Amino acid sequence: MTLLLKQIFGFLKLLNSDTGTISLSMGVALGFVLGMSPLLSLQGLCIILFALIFRVQIGAVFISSFFFSFVAYLLDPAFHTIGEKILLNPGLTSLWTTLFNMPLVPLTKFNNTIVMGAGVLGLALTPFIFIISKILITKYRETVVNRIKETKIWKAVQATSLFKWYYKYDSLYG
Repeated sequence: MTLLLKQIFGFLKLLNSDTGTISLSMGVALGFVLGMSPLLSLQGLCIILFALIFRVQIGAVFISSFFFSFVAYLLDPAFHTIGEKILLNPGLTSLWTTLFNMPLVPLTKFNNTIVMGAGVLGLALTPFIFIISKILITKYRETVVNRIKETKIWKAVQATSLFKWYYKYDSLYG
């Protein structure tokens, strides 16, 4: 529970910081794909490695993955239907047989209807999730953060020595 709260507070801190919206939006989009796919699979490992290599906000990946996994649980019947249609397509039977006989590909668990449906739908919706999250993060920063910074309460909090100490501590030790 503590790790989850730490990630949520870290994500809120990122939303309120000057961190690039592209890095945060990509983190949300990768978290969407990770939340839709099984975590302990080859595609889950690939998504985490991709996030680490390309300097995507890993906190955004894990937080959004946590929340999107609940959405994925609710969408399992739709995933099953989509995956069943794809896996039982007679024109693709030879492709699935070839892929299943390859060394690492079965670790993706693609032969499960829910995993196949979630993977296809997740990859199809990822660009839209990226664009929507980028727009929402920008709007949040323009409206909510600026309104809070203009309030008298926030200006009073900024004037306290505790806030100045925290700001100095945070800039030194992250």
